Amino acid sequence: MLQVLWDAPGPASARDVLAALTRRDPAQRELAVTTVLTVLDRLRRKGLVRRERDGRAHLYQASVSREDYVADLMLEALGQAPDRSAALTRFLGGVSPADTDHLRRTLGEPASPATTAPTEPGTTGG
Repeated sequence: MLQVLWDAPGPASARDVLAALTRRDPAQRELAVTTVLTVLDRLRRKGLVRRERDGRAHLYQASVSREDYVADLMLEALGQAPDRSAALTRFLGGVSPADTDHLRRTLGEPASPATTAPTEPGTTGG
């Protein structure tokens, strides 16, 4: 449901969310709007969704960005690891070279030589 709210152009009603879920996966047609309301309320209580009244209905909107949500999931998963260093090492071993270079730049380190511009003969890259 968060995906639907992130993709929505603005706040959405529970019926809008249900319609979007059904468009994405016709098997979701089985869901009742009350089920959608229950899940949206649970997401609201967790601070992931905000709700505003619109007449007799409520409109829902994600209160966190996708990026913040994913980062929080990654940190939570890392917190579950008995050996954080090993978990980080395994994670970093699975990311692309571009992601590795982005991490290096974020940490203030130079990018790896393989992805930097070639240097002139007689100079060192770095």
